[in-house]
Amino acid sequence: MTIGIGGAGGKLAIKLDQDALLVNVSEVEMGKLPARNKLLAVRHSVQGQLRGSRKNPQIGQDAYFSIREELLRLIRGNLVFSSTGGGTGCGICTALLQEISQGAEPALADRTRFAFVLPYAKQEPAEFVANTTQFLGGPLSEALDSGNTGNLILFSNRLKFESKLAEEEFNELMVTSLRTFLEIPRKNEELRLLDGHIDVEDFNLYTAKPYFNHFTTFEFDPGAPFDRQLAQNLNPLLLPPENPIEAIFLLEVPEGGDPRAFYNILDHFTGKEVTPIYSVVENPRLRKPSVTVSMLYSRKPAELVDDFNRISQEHVKAKVRKTVEQHVQLHRLEVNLEQEVKQLARQRGESDNDILVVLKRIGKL
Repeated sequence: MTIGIGGAGGKLAIKLDQDALLVNVSEVEMGKLPARNKLLAVRHSVQGQLRGSRKNPQIGQDAYFSIREELLRLIRGNLVFSSTGGGTGCGICTALLQEISQGAEPALADRTRFAFVLPYAKQEPAEFVANTTQFLGGPLSEALDSGNTGNLILFSNRLKFESKLAEEEFNELMVTSLRTFLEIPRKNEELRLLDGHIDVEDFNLYTAKPYFNHFTTFEFDPGAPFDRQLAQNLNPLLLPPENPIEAIFLLEVPEGGDPRAFYNILDHFTGKEVTPIYSVVENPRLRKPSVTVSMLYSRKPAELVDDFNRISQEHVKAKVRKTVEQHVQLHRLEVNLEQEVKQLARQRGESDNDILVVLKRIGKL
């Protein structure tokens, strides 16, 4: 089962899975999506039920306790979508991750995978950036340290704003990218296996590990260095990865294609002291080889917070500068250090000669 929490999470979940469970504090928002499975997080304020969380994560955290037991049961072993900037998704996931982090270590089959959508700090509201900064540095950091979650996927709205994409189009890109990665075990079952093997159990074990996951798919040129191809084809929908801790890849070759091309990919990861899980299959629908590769890494949330804080501070500085330029006239203040020293000496009842000598020596007079 796929679970979508909040407005953004619900839209992505229903695109990936028609049977997804949608969780929200707003009946109105849930009613806009064609979902059969819905879970309303109840707040005491009727106005809150109708209007949502209004960028306030505290509303989501308060509402979480009305669905706590049911949600904890439903997320076991499943995938949760949410944004980090809004009120409902950020708030409910904050409480959810805190509870997961403080609980006993779950079995691998019960670990929950999370896909979070981060705002593009340069062009989205300051509230979204502030909520995300607190979320990354708090509950997400605790979850990573606890080791009680599965893979953490960090989508970014950067491409949406830089390419001026419609929300529907951008959501489709994210879901298509994720679906391609999730289809690795299915392709191993349906297509002719040429080398290696990734079964459902291998894949589930990989995605149950508590690391950030960066995955990408691209046409593979066996004659070109893989490291260069990978660097040029990182997934623009996700945050850039750090050095991988573990990796998995599926190489698809056309009918009659040379399966030995996978050695180039294997050599790349071996050079990084990573032994990947891999599979090579024959796909008669392809004209050129294609590779889907995933890398697990443990970039510290503190570094992510620093990124958001830096951009946020740049925005604040720009606003202050504009405000000063528009409303404040600063006059140049002329200061005569020699006169100031003599006045200070008179106030203290001391001689000004020693102070003047020191100032002249250090070049202040």
